[in-house]
Amino acid sequence: MKVWNGSKTSTRQILSITGMILTLCLGLSISAKAQEPYKIRKIVIDPGHGGKDPGCSGNHSREKEVALSIALDLGKKLNETFPDIKVIYTRQTDIFIPLNERAAIANRNKADLFISIHCNYISVRNRATGSETYVLGLHRAEDNLDVAKRENASILLEKDYEKTYDGFDPYSPEGHIILSMFQNAHLEQSILFATYVENSFTQLSRLPSRGVKQAGFLVLRETTMPSVLIETGFLSTDTDENYLMKKENQQEMAATILKAFTNYKNEVEEPLVADNTSKKPEAIHPSTADSSKLISTNHPKNQLEVAYRIQIAASSSANPDMRFSKIEDLEVIKEGEMYKYLVGYFSSADAARPRLSALKVSGFEGAFIVAYKDGKRIRV
Repeated sequence: MKVWNGSKTSTRQILSITGMILTLCLGLSISAKAQEPYKIRKIVIDPGHGGKDPGCSGNHSREKEVALSIALDLGKKLNETFPDIKVIYTRQTDIFIPLNERAAIANRNKADLFISIHCNYISVRNRATGSETYVLGLHRAEDNLDVAKRENASILLEKDYEKTYDGFDPYSPEGHIILSMFQNAHLEQSILFATYVENSFTQLSRLPSRGVKQAGFLVLRETTMPSVLIETGFLSTDTDENYLMKKENQQEMAATILKAFTNYKNEVEEPLVADNTSKKPEAIHPSTADSSKLISTNHPKNQLEVAYRIQIAASSSANPDMRFSKIEDLEVIKEGEMYKYLVGYFSSADAARPRLSALKVSGFEGAFIVAYKDGKRIRV
């Protein structure tokens, strides 16, 4: 039976209308989904090294064992505190996992955050102390490059590593420069979480913080989510090694990272547009700040519906770095427990990028773009 005998033109019209309907339905679906507030649902915890790869070794400890203990306790604490978040480990026992497989585990599970836990080491005993948190990026200091070389050397234990990593040489400075050119689409979020980690170490850990850094770590290269590598302390230093060897201190390190994650979660899970009942950030005026001469609270002459700004730092206290003294449009606001150091007002992210580039050249490598609506932080 012949159902339809329309002309070619009529057929095209029907296809066109059908396409419009599908597009409309798809658009409504995407729009509705886009309005849903972002939630962190999966976290991958990566205990560094393992199995035939011991990592670095102190006088009485091995990195693979310390990292695993901290990672397992962190996962346990995350499960207890946030039971709706799924915790996935790259390893839970003393086994060897290739670096690219660690990232693949995170990608296959569509994780929202990747946390790799390690211990640090330098060849001279008792020369360095404290934690460092790394994100993927250009390493601008020789010590950062040395750390990346040491951690990436694990690929030499993998079969056919030259093919897997396209001829990458873990001991080659050129190789690491090429590696660092792989742009992490989630670099800003990675820096944000790394900042919270190091701020937590400053407040809660008995080891000092050495800050947030960038280097070309292979384990971070192929992750498709915010990713950090935490060097919890130096096994080449007596005080750090003695601290990290004790179970109660490993638990303290895990609790410190958990605190950082809690702060990060509270920030990134804000709705796309905050409601009017949300508490606005508190501007820190000169009369309430210790270093008042370095703080400006000027607001833009033209009120923007969405104001794009550049965050150059975050800390637990309103005491700006002396480097900030030359930034005339610096503003400090308090959001929750943290003080945010913000620069400029821009109508779009594109408009803010030239200033962002200039700030990075000036030494603020961790700066990134944020957005505010009606004085409240929204997701970019």
